[in-house]
Amino acid sequence: MPTASKLIAAVAFGLVAYLAALAYVPLLPDGTTTGYFAEIMAGLGLVIGWQTMGAQIGRGYAEAASLGLRTSLFIVVWALLGFAVYAMILRSTKMIYHNAGEAMLDVPMQMMTYGKLLGDVRLIETLIVGGVIGGLVTEYAGRRWS
Repeated sequence: MPTASKLIAAVAFGLVAYLAALAYVPLLPDGTTTGYFAEIMAGLGLVIGWQTMGAQIGRGYAEAASLGLRTSLFIVVWALLGFAVYAMILRSTKMIYHNAGEAMLDVPMQMMTYGKLLGDVRLIETLIVGGVIGGLVTEYAGRRWS
């Protein structure tokens, strides 16, 4: 059921994911094409914000801040998984793998490769501060328009 809090959560975490993507791009190796990376991340943030944060309001502001951090973590995990699968598919079209099992085992390795870049302070700050603010704004919207 669409609610104002779900809409606010979607917009807030779409923005958090977009800003996190912009903070992540400079960490990539030189020559890496990003294409629509930031826009895809914003879409992922919209969906995860709607589904995860928007459905959990009404428990208080402290719980909302915690749920906002959890939502930011979900965005990171799903982004790592999605882009690792995408990288595996691109590598499989170049016939790098000998069988499907080897390709599937490469997904966690790709996630670790992309995950190593997540240690940047600016990126972590974006996810933490954005998650807390997104959670608090969602809780406020739920109280105001419910």
